[in-house]
Amino acid sequence: MLVIIKSSPDTAEGKRGVKLARDMAGDICLIQNAVYFAQKGRIEDFCGTAYVLDEDARLRGLKSEDIDKGIKEISYNGLVDLMVKEDKVVGMF
Repeated sequence: MLVIIKSSPDTAEGKRGVKLARDMAGDICLIQNAVYFAQKGRIEDFCGTAYVLDEDARLRGLKSEDIDKGIKEISYNGLVDLMVKEDKVVGMF
């Protein structure tokens, strides 16, 4: 399962999206303001795979060195590929 999150880390919606993915053993894709979750130390105990849209991160001033090592940077085409590959896609939180 892939959970797409668009809300920032300081919102209930953003936290709910991460919790859902964690509880369902799913992966997450961080878009829009949720890219701030990708900063080092923001998602410490997340066991699934986390992706961040590189374009959204760049537009918000995040550089590759600001992003946690375990989070994979992907393009919009990469997100489409992920959504096609997954059985279930849930969003947007």
